[in-house]
Amino acid sequence: MNHQQYLNKSGFIHTIFTLCILLSAIPCILHAQSANSDTIQVPTVYQFDIDTEIFPSAWRKTNRAIDEAESINANYIILRLNTYGGLVDMADSIRSKLLKTQIPTIVFIDNNAASAGALISLACDSIYMQRGAQIGAATVVNQTGEQMPDKYQSYMRATMRSTAEAKGRDPMIAEAMVDDRIAIKGVIDTGKTLTFTTQEAIANGYCEGEFTSVKDIIAHLNASDYKMVKYKASPMESVINFLLHPMVSGLLLMMIMGGIYFELQTPGLGFPIAAALIGAVLYFAPNYLEGLAQNWEIILFIVGIILLALELFVIPGFGVAGISGLLLMISSLVLSLLRNNYFDFSLTGTSEALQALITVAIPFMLVLTGLVFLGQRLFDTPALKKITLESTQQSSDGYSVEEKTLAQYIGKNGFAATVLRPSGKVKINEEMFDAITEGEWINSGDGIVVKNYRGSYLIVQPS
Repeated sequence: MNHQQYLNKSGFIHTIFTLCILLSAIPCILHAQSANSDTIQVPTVYQFDIDTEIFPSAWRKTNRAIDEAESINANYIILRLNTYGGLVDMADSIRSKLLKTQIPTIVFIDNNAASAGALISLACDSIYMQRGAQIGAATVVNQTGEQMPDKYQSYMRATMRSTAEAKGRDPMIAEAMVDDRIAIKGVIDTGKTLTFTTQEAIANGYCEGEFTSVKDIIAHLNASDYKMVKYKASPMESVINFLLHPMVSGLLLMMIMGGIYFELQTPGLGFPIAAALIGAVLYFAPNYLEGLAQNWEIILFIVGIILLALELFVIPGFGVAGISGLLLMISSLVLSLLRNNYFDFSLTGTSEALQALITVAIPFMLVLTGLVFLGQRLFDTPALKKITLESTQQSSDGYSVEEKTLAQYIGKNGFAATVLRPSGKVKINEEMFDAITEGEWINSGDGIVVKNYRGSYLIVQPS
């Protein structure tokens, strides 16, 4: 083998050897890139807050928040909680959702986690509390603070106990938060319902630490660099919260009552009752979603509308049907603000019932006051002049001797140009007159006879 052949052969071998080294290094390079990628990726923390009573809105928020956290593969879910409690069934739904998720759950008790809030806290993997916070007092009570019958307490005791067991906490302590008959040495005596302060909760394994903010908790988790995703209310939730605002609810009630009033004054016009119905839908819908308005209460309102419609368009006069319809509608508006179960008001306190009555009564009084002071001006607008009494009897029109002018129509026949209930307009010999009955309801188009006159009005009766 000459020198040139040797060089060619050795160069070929060197090339093959280099390629082998490069190929063997590829897995190492990929692994290094993967390791580098892992170091760049930061944990995702999903946070949502509950700082209201535990009602359906809190359950909807929790359900949506956990679904969103799971969809983005969050590493932690942090619930910032501050509540005095609420509905047990809603708290149980929240508890179940927290127990089922595979993402580590952390609750930060910002101030209070009482009653239903205690149950929700126990369903989380870790509990952190702020200085001065409290957890416990999970006895089921009504709105006046009185304990509910033992069937409610029994369910709550079992739920608290099983939730504590699922998260490795002392179940007897959880049960003592419900039942004042339980005594735990060094913790609680009988006759007292257990509530922990922050330091007491830490000492008894019901809190992992005292912190002042969510940021401090995340730092405690050794997540110095992290991505925070916070819950944002959906457009529907924003609309519901807007409609539930006391001022908006009051305006809707005024819209309902004002619409009914004007429809009673001008039956058949249409838009007043349409406005009342729209106001009713906007009033009942958010209360229904919040678990306040029940199906039967909404049906009660609809029955009231039907009775009122019968009174307006079918039954002459204004009697039993009309009054019953109004009472049913007002009762429905009040009941839809109470947490009653049909006629069981054990969860409704006197103060809550009084507040509901005031909430409905104030708009009603404002509507009446507004109608007294503004009613005439409203009927003076061009759009409503055709349906109101608008006689302007000037001397230039021959009304200087009014009594003699109207007296000549006594005994004359004509017909009702509008509904008389009891006032309206009649037509006699192609002339239009303001008229009033003595209590009868005369439909538009029905025949009338003039019985007498009073001032500028003809007193008529059905012919």
